[in-house]
Amino acid sequence: QGENLLYCFEVAPTQPALTQVTQCRTEGSTRGLAALPRLALDVMACEVLRVLQLTDTALVPISYLVPRKSVQEFHEDLFPDCTGTLPATNAQGWWAGDSQQVGRVSLHPARRPTETFMSPIIAGTGSTNTGHTDGNTGHADADQTSGYSSPSSLASPSSAATSLSASTGPSSGFASSPSQKSLQSILGPSSRFRHAQGRVLHRDHHLTNLRGLSLTTPGECDGFCANHQRVALPLLSAGGQIAVLELSKPGRLPDVAVPTIQNGTAVADLTWDPFDPRRLAVAGEDARIRLWRIPEGGLQETLQEPESILQGHTEKIYSIRFHPTASNLLVSSSYDMTVRIWELSARREVLCLQGHTDQIFSMAWSPDGKNLATVSKDGRIRLYEPRHSSQPQQEGPGPEGGRGARLVWVCGGDYLLVSGFDSRSERRILLYRAQALPEGPLSVLGLDVAPSTLLPFYDEDTSVVFLTGKGDTRVFLYEVTPEPPYFLECNSFTSNEPHKGFVFLPKTACEVREVEFA
Repeated sequence: QGENLLYCFEVAPTQPALTQVTQCRTEGSTRGLAALPRLALDVMACEVLRVLQLTDTALVPISYLVPRKSVQEFHEDLFPDCTGTLPATNAQGWWAGDSQQVGRVSLHPARRPTETFMSPIIAGTGSTNTGHTDGNTGHADADQTSGYSSPSSLASPSSAATSLSASTGPSSGFASSPSQKSLQSILGPSSRFRHAQGRVLHRDHHLTNLRGLSLTTPGECDGFCANHQRVALPLLSAGGQIAVLELSKPGRLPDVAVPTIQNGTAVADLTWDPFDPRRLAVAGEDARIRLWRIPEGGLQETLQEPESILQGHTEKIYSIRFHPTASNLLVSSSYDMTVRIWELSARREVLCLQGHTDQIFSMAWSPDGKNLATVSKDGRIRLYEPRHSSQPQQEGPGPEGGRGARLVWVCGGDYLLVSGFDSRSERRILLYRAQALPEGPLSVLGLDVAPSTLLPFYDEDTSVVFLTGKGDTRVFLYEVTPEPPYFLECNSFTSNEPHKGFVFLPKTACEVREVEFA
């Protein structure tokens, strides 16, 4: 009493008889302690002990959890049958020599007993009901304690406890923590993926000895592009050359020149066809789009003749994007302040979207392929439905700073995430409801001050967005949710040297047995 440290020991009949498991520093001094009966524990969350601490002003539940990989099943080894609540004999029987023991009951939620015992002597009623009354009180007891039952996910409490103990004192082993409700009120909600770890794969997987890379691709371009088979890298040499490297052949590249694509003009943007891993679209500074076909097995000799050339823009092109659901559809944006949609099989322009008054920073198809969103230097975000109109369906205010911006669809295509700058050059991300752009952003989060535009990559399975800029060493990770606080921070990843480009491979490249998700 009067202390604020709670020790937990394991007791064994052999030496060492006492082994310390953990110590927990509590927020207030202890005035009294009581352990809850085992029947009140949240067994499905692997809670093995719950202590109530009485402080000067509060009753604080402290929960001890054993980390287990699966919290969907009942762990028999943690929860053997415990003493039940029905007496084995009565007072007269005990005096007469009856030494029966109280029956044991299962802690499995589906096999809980429902019988209860009521004492025969209750003042003022004179009732002599010595039998057992059937009722669902056992369940009611368990439910009443759920006000401070421990959370059903193991990740939440232990990590919350460590973040608490980091500020309040030492902790070891599995940490004990106050109930999640009180923790969430202190720390706010946290992401399920906050412990995601970025890890550089072994050098055996790297492609090294890259030479003569072009590091001056426009800000609207990711710098290079990749699919599950190969990467395309713009080179510095004249004539807009592009190296195409096979991911299945990692290692050191030879010192001699590798075969390239001779694009004929400087590369503004490039992207792989999502439905044809051998087709590469390249936008040039001569306002043309060239489509190249890579031979089966990779580039063996220099390619000089494109499969086809698309002409129509009157000025240099910013960026090109393939349609996510339909084959042979490509969209491009240009300095002529138009966005054009091309049908590749017919090699012709099918629609020209109007309405921009300044440089188009970024554009993105919605996941269902119905809508196209753009963000522009004029500080506006526009949403088009190309099958219905060449004019924007709606507009809304975008980031204030005119230094660059990117956008990506999130949360099943119902929301838009925009990365940009504010008027003081702070990098920030903004979240919009796609069908309510005029209302402005739902949430704005400032990240840091840096010169390069944040490139967002969104993983729709986990709803985690990865953000980094060319020349950065840090990759920010946030889980995006459709309800406040909208952005839940996860572990960021820091690389040893600045990256010049950053792209994600398709999900099919992930090693799912290692729980790799990007």
